[in-house]
Formats: sequence, structure tokens, C-alpha cells
Amino acid sequence: MTVFNAYARYYDLLYRDKDYASESQHVHETLQKHAWGIDSILELGCGTCGHAVHLAGKGYTLRGIDSSPAMLERAKARLKSLPPELSSRISLSQEDIRYFRCEGRFDAVVALFHVMSYLQTNKDLESVVNMAKSHLNPGGLFLFDCWYGPAVLTDLPAVRVKRMEDDKTSVLRTVEPEMFANDNLVKVHYQVLVREKATSQVEVFEETHVMRYLFTPEVEGLLTRAGFQWVTSFEWMTGRQPGFDTWSVCFVARG
Repeated sequence: MTVFNAYARYYDLLYRDKDYASESQHVHETLQKHAWGIDSILELGCGTCGHAVHLAGKGYTLRGIDSSPAMLERAKARLKSLPPELSSRISLSQEDIRYFRCEGRFDAVVALFHVMSYLQTNKDLESVVNMAKSHLNPGGLFLFDCWYGPAVLTDLPAVRVKRMEDDKTSVLRTVEPEMFANDNLVKVHYQVLVREKATSQVEVFEETHVMRYLFTPEVEGLLTRAGFQWVTSFEWMTGRQPGFDTWSVCFVARG
């Protein structure tokens, strides 16, 4: 779980085009559709708080946990720039989601932007699902999205290049996937080239993120064994039924 180290410095720039506001609205509508009185949320893998800030703006109180100190450093800087009435609704701590334990209970547990796909083994998946169950209030919801196996195997991962820039920095990211079919894993090799515009100084670094793609029957089994009640699954952001063209699927279960 030691990823997003050097990558964290440019994370927000690389995902500047990600629509956190619409995604958070999607989460809000899903939670309200399937449960009453959800006020508190535990967010697993909160990153730089892109979703948490928007959810706090909708009235939720959140505890965000992440294993990357670099990502949390950027999250805390983001919170400092917010009005106190908003930032006070979010608390953060560095935790490994596989082993997290606290005394509190929450109305919902969410893991967004494929956090669950970073869990490579059955043991790790079971640990996090059981942890989520033990930290939910009765009737609370567990909501997460992940890479969806049928789509990954139909539309195979390919080399991709992304360029983003702001007033100070330009970033060129190359993504090279390596598939391990018998393990349901994709190693995603990132090479990031960063140029500081004022000095023309160039930095190059690499990281590898290992992602697991999941299938509906195995997710159902994981949730059932942990004591969850299945609620629904759908294509992330569209609500369509998952299929061979659905790379990201959202699952919802009741504790």
C-alpha cells in the first residue's frame, strides 16, 4: 500500500479535469436513495480530499483515512484553504485501510476512485470488507467502485499518455500496463516527466500501481460472508447495468 509517494506532488494537477463535484453528487444521491439519516461517513483512501470536500459541503461529517503521508499532506493543505465551518467537518489520519480500527461507528463507509482495486489479495479484500462492516451503524451503507473484470478483459488496458499543465508546471505522464491474467491483476507502470516553467528544470520519476479487477460473483461472496446485505450494483456515474464495456462499477451493500 506504499504508492502515491512522488506521484502525490502532481496528483491534483494530473486529475484537475476529474469532476469531483458531480461524482460526490452521485455518491450523495445513491446514499440517500438507499438509506435514511446518513450523516457520518468513513472514507477509505481519501487521497487529497477531492470528494470529501464536496461531501462535507452537502452536510456530511467525514473521517478520511489514507496510507500515503504525501497525499495526506496535500489534503491538509487543501483543508486549510477552506472556510472553518467546512473544514471542521473533515478529520484525517494516516492509516492502512486493511488494519484500521477505531471506537466510532459511521452511517456510511465509502471507497472511491478504485481504492478497492488496490487490494491485490483475497486476504486484503476480506480484511477491508470486514473492517467496513464492523465500523458501520446498523443499516449503514458500504459503497465502493472498482475496476470491473468483464470490461478489463474485453477492452484490454493499453499504453496511454496524458499531458496537463498550470501556470507553473507541465506534466507528461505515460502509463504502461502489464497484465497478470491468472491473478486478476494489472501492473500499471507510470513514468512522469515534470517541467518547472520558470527554470525549465525537468524531473522524471516512476511508480508502479498494482490494480485488481473484480467480478460481481466474487464481490457478492465477499459481502455476504462479512454479513452485508446486497443492495445494488451499477456503472459508475451512469447507473447503467454493468457489462463488457463497464470499466468502473459501483457496489452498494447494507450492514
